[in-house]
Amino acid sequence: MTDRVAIVGVAQTRFSPKRADVNVGELAYEAIEQVLQQTGLEIGRDIDNSISCSHDIWDGQTISDIGITDVIGGHLRNEEKMAMDGSTAAYYATIGILSGEFDCTLLLAHTKMSQTSRNIVNNTAFDPIYTRMLGFDFTTAAALQARRYMSVYGITEAQAARVVLKNLSNARLNPVMHNGRDLSLDEILAAPLIADPLRALDLAPDTDGAVALIMASEERAKQITDHPAWILGIGSCYDAHYLGDRDLADCMALEKASAMAYRMAGINDPRRQVDLVELGDEFSYQELLWLEGLGLCKRGEAGRITDEGLTARSGELPVNPSGGLLGGVPANVAGLNRVAEAANQIMGQAGEYQVKDVDIAVAQGHSGFCGQHQCVIVLGREARSR
Repeated sequence: MTDRVAIVGVAQTRFSPKRADVNVGELAYEAIEQVLQQTGLEIGRDIDNSISCSHDIWDGQTISDIGITDVIGGHLRNEEKMAMDGSTAAYYATIGILSGEFDCTLLLAHTKMSQTSRNIVNNTAFDPIYTRMLGFDFTTAAALQARRYMSVYGITEAQAARVVLKNLSNARLNPVMHNGRDLSLDEILAAPLIADPLRALDLAPDTDGAVALIMASEERAKQITDHPAWILGIGSCYDAHYLGDRDLADCMALEKASAMAYRMAGINDPRRQVDLVELGDEFSYQELLWLEGLGLCKRGEAGRITDEGLTARSGELPVNPSGGLLGGVPANVAGLNRVAEAANQIMGQAGEYQVKDVDIAVAQGHSGFCGQHQCVIVLGREARSR
């Protein structure tokens, strides 16, 4: 049994609006081959567990991991599938290694959003009797949440637009992102309205791609790399399913998940102790709402600190220097990409968008409409005893 777990390898495919040149197995293999070459590990010799993250409806087949079982090393060996956000796969891998059951785990998340319609896929997440029939999807639900959040806390559309401005500019420096560009605030606010108050540029774009990580126990990690990213804390929590059972301006599940992760990591003042955040900005306003839920500013203050530049790549609290989900990251892959990008910063391998002196980074992923399920992972440059 170990009390320390580390990320020792990170690999990502290029993200693209459409990868018609590969099937899901070939897409997955691109990331897996990279991370194995990077670490010098072999599946049959060094990896004793594999965890994949995918979704039957996105892949268009029951048992969506069947298309990647061979490339992830699952043939006659242990392979487990997560049908949620990729951050939860990292959470699950951490638990497996902490328990002593596994020593070295290969993680993979893949999705080809181009194969279907996000509206149809996301509609199936809703209750089939009362809400699915109304045509709800994640975008219309997010519009309700955005309007409620803005109404309660005075957040403006311009402040959400500044999130878009920042993240798309950051994404220009990230070679895996496809949606990086320089825009003016007026261009963002003039984009076509999709679901009031959300406009076209407020939504993360449809994207194909895959991410692979290798996580290991302390002993194995030190054999593999001199610069691991240590898992310091983890936390997860579900909120109520029905939209009407929640105040959408609040984020109870994220508050509880982050409290668990901070407690495990020994963090009692996240605003002062956290150096960088990679969070799930599936919609622009969510970066603001999740910052508050993570305890990194007071409720209603995220818009102001964004206006003041505190969350810029060169700011006091860099948020999504990688470009975030708005830069172009697939569903399901999103959370594992957040963990991967946070790990890259800790390991000093983020290239042109590397932030200086990152000792503590927080990665946040969510699944379900309006952030129903939340997962928080705290990473650090130095291992800590618990």
